[in-house]
Amino acid sequence: MTRAETPQGRFITLEGGEGAGKSTQRDWLVDCLRSAGRTVVATREPGGSPGAEEIRRLLVEGGTGRWDAMTEALLHLAARRDHIEQTIRPALERGDWVVSDRFTDSTIAYQGYGHGLGRQTIETLSAAASITLTPDVTLILDIPVDAGLARTMGRGGAEDRYERMEKAFHERLRAGFLEIADNAPERCAVINATKPLKDVSTVIRAAIQARLPDAFAT
Repeated sequence: MTRAETPQGRFITLEGGEGAGKSTQRDWLVDCLRSAGRTVVATREPGGSPGAEEIRRLLVEGGTGRWDAMTEALLHLAARRDHIEQTIRPALERGDWVVSDRFTDSTIAYQGYGHGLGRQTIETLSAAASITLTPDVTLILDIPVDAGLARTMGRGGAEDRYERMEKAFHERLRAGFLEIADNAPERCAVINATKPLKDVSTVIRAAIQARLPDAFAT
C-alpha cells in the first residue's frame, strides 16, 4: 500500500492578514497535492460547511461595528465547530488531506489580538466548545498592512467587513500572527507574501516538505 493510500489524513492551514494571498496559494497547494496522488479537501473559514457558511455572512458582511469582540469570537467558534464536525474530521478519518484558508489562529489573531480579547480568552472558549483540533502545518503569509490592504482595493462584493476596519486593528492582528508563529515554530512557517506568486509557492512547498517529508511523494 502506498503512502497516498494509507488512512492517515493531514491538516494544513493558511493564515495571514487581508490581501496576503491565502486563497490563491491554497488553490495552488491543493492542485500540487492532488498531482502527488493525495485526495484533498479544499475549505475555508469562516465557512466550510453549510451551517458555517450561513454564519459566515454574519461575520464578513455589514458594518464594522455590528458585533462586539466577544460576540464576534463566539460566532467564529460556532462556525468552526460545525466546520470541524461536518467537513474536516470526516475527511481526516477517511485519510484525506484537508487544506483550509484560515482556522483557529485567525480567531486568536483577529479577535484575540486585533479586538483585544487576548489569546487566553480564545483558547478558553475553544476548549469549552471542544475545539481541540490542531493543524499539522500552518503557513502564515505575512505582508505589511498597507500593502495587503492595497491588494484588496477594487475587489468589490459584500465580504469586506474586516478590510474596512481601522489600520491599527490590522497592525495588531499582524503582530498576533507573528507571535503565534514564534510560539509554535515546529508547526508554523512564516512566508513572505510580498514576493511574486511563484516564489511564494516555492517557499510554501519547501516549508511543507520540511514538516511533512512525504507530502509530495507519488
